[in-house]
Amino acid sequence: MPQTDKQICIPPELPDLLKQFTKAAIRTQPPDLIQWASDYFGAISRGESPPVRERSARPQRENYAELTPELLKVLHQRVSGRLIVQADELAQMWKVLNLPPDLFDSVMNVGRFSEEFEWLKFLALSSSSLGVTIAKTLKIICEVLANENDNGPPRIPFSTFQFLYTYIADVDGEISASHVSRMLNYIEQEIVGPDGLIKVNDFTHNPRVRLE
Repeated sequence: MPQTDKQICIPPELPDLLKQFTKAAIRTQPPDLIQWASDYFGAISRGESPPVRERSARPQRENYAELTPELLKVLHQRVSGRLIVQADELAQMWKVLNLPPDLFDSVMNVGRFSEEFEWLKFLALSSSSLGVTIAKTLKIICEVLANENDNGPPRIPFSTFQFLYTYIADVDGEISASHVSRMLNYIEQEIVGPDGLIKVNDFTHNPRVRLE
């Protein structure tokens, strides 16, 4: 009988190619991800520069409010501390705030979110559209998540920071897992105190903490 089970070989360049595509999609925020993906890979196959928006460029969206850290904090407050959110419910919150629907769709597509998903991952990808660096993105998230009743600079549990940094770095695709591990070990051992919290200044003003 003919052998039907054949070993599937994954091209060695595929993981990096997909990570670069994901990073470019987050940066560009295309309104039609499928068409943009076709244009992206078509350009690469022809040896041309793909249609990727530079980090400093902001898409112009008329008649919609611009996403800001303040509006992300409003969304976080409306999520009310839940770890898992419903896509339909979050889409309605987004609409009430008059935020661009194409940005919402892009975050959903890049995160491969379905009917239910982790709120922190959605928050991370949304914040990445505002931050020009990973440190800036994490600063925005930290400010969104920080307890308003706390005095002093914004701070969050180190375990939350660890989850967010690992996820964002993986999506970004340009930071090695070993570098992420070294940074997290250093922060945990040398910076985080007995309270288990990390402050924004701990990773934005410490020359030994290089998140990228």
